[in-house]
Formats: sequence, C-alpha cells, structure tokens
Amino acid sequence: MQKKKYELTKEKKVIGTTTLYRIKAKISFRDVAKGELGGFIEAEKNLSQENDAMVYGDAMVYGNARVSGDAMVYGDAWVYGNARVSGNARVSGDAMVYGNARVSGDAWVYGDAWVYGDAWVYGNAMVYGDAMVYGNARVSGNARVSGNAWVYGDAWVYGDAWVYGNAMVYGKIKLQSILCSRFNFEFDWQIKLWNKLEKKFEAELKKKQIKIKGVVKWTPKHL
Repeated sequence: MQKKKYELTKEKKVIGTTTLYRIKAKISFRDVAKGELGGFIEAEKNLSQENDAMVYGDAMVYGNARVSGDAMVYGDAWVYGNARVSGNARVSGDAMVYGNARVSGDAWVYGDAWVYGDAWVYGNAMVYGDAMVYGNARVSGNARVSGNAWVYGDAWVYGDAWVYGNAMVYGKIKLQSILCSRFNFEFDWQIKLWNKLEKKFEAELKKKQIKIKGVVKWTPKHL
C-alpha cells in the first residue's frame, strides 16, 4: 500500500457551511519538503494521494472537486463543485474552476480567470486575465483566452487561436485564428468575414506604406 503523501491539519477555514483543512506533507515529493504546509481541502477526496498533485499556499479545493495526476493548484485559486484538475494542469492566482469544468493536460488557468459550467480547458491552452470560459465551451491546443474575453456556449477555440480584448465567442463556433474585438461572434461566417476584413485592412496598410513597429507611423502621400 502506497504511503500517504499528506495529511489534514487542525488549521481550518470555513467557506459558507463547508470546513476546509490545511494540508501538511508527510513525505517529500516534487518541490514539497516533508512537513511543509500546503493549501486547504475539505477532505482527502479532493486531492489524490498518488503522483505529485498538490494544493499550495492559500488555494482551496472542496465539494466534489478533485486534483490528481501531477496537477497543481496554488496562489489563492479556488476549485470546487464537481471540477477536475488533472494531468500537468495548473490553476493559480485568483482563478476559479468550478461546476463540472475540467482543466487537464498542460493547460494553465490563472490571474482572475473563471472556468465553469461544463467547460474544458486542455492541451497547452491558457486562460488568464479576467477571461471567462463556460457553458460547453472548449479551449485546447495552444489556444489562449485572455483580457476580458468570454468563450461560452458550444464554442471551441483551438490550435494557435488567441481570443483577447473584449472579444466574445459563443454558439457553435470553431476558432483557430487570432481574434481581438469589441464585437460578439456567434456563427462561423462572422469569423470568416472578420478574418477577410482584417486581411483587406492589412493589405491597405501596406499600400499606404504604414509601418507598425510598436508605434504607428504614417507616411504622407506627398512624400
């Protein structure tokens, strides 16, 4: 029988009607030394005793949520409900993962980002800033969702896509390009039109000899 890697201490934190306990390492593993204090969990069901999964700092995991594999939850992050964080995934900062959400693979959710509902973030995907991913949305591959962007509904952001700014992607859209906008996108034809307009805009910039290198410089027509 494998020796338990951590135990619950008597240090408590109460969230509503739920009591959480700070954990303490019983053995050294990963970057954790024997006797080192970790974050807070409600019960052993929240953090696997196997592999190198760990809850650090003031992070909290409770309800039916579970952290397993080599996943890490740290900072002031919250993972609760029926959420799962697995593989080599990380949840940190003030991020929240809850509901039936899943974060797995090498994915990272951090900052003030929220992932909830039945959303999945996996692969090498990142969700950060004040971004929100929820509903049945999927973010995968090397995709990034950041800023104040929202991805929800049945949307799938994948590949090398990057959704940021105030962009909203929802419905049944599948996106694998860069998108930063104040507009909302619900249908694939909207994305295609936006990409077409961006290419046209870039072509016009080249015609007018505008060079963008951090600062926009305009070349007057008479020069």
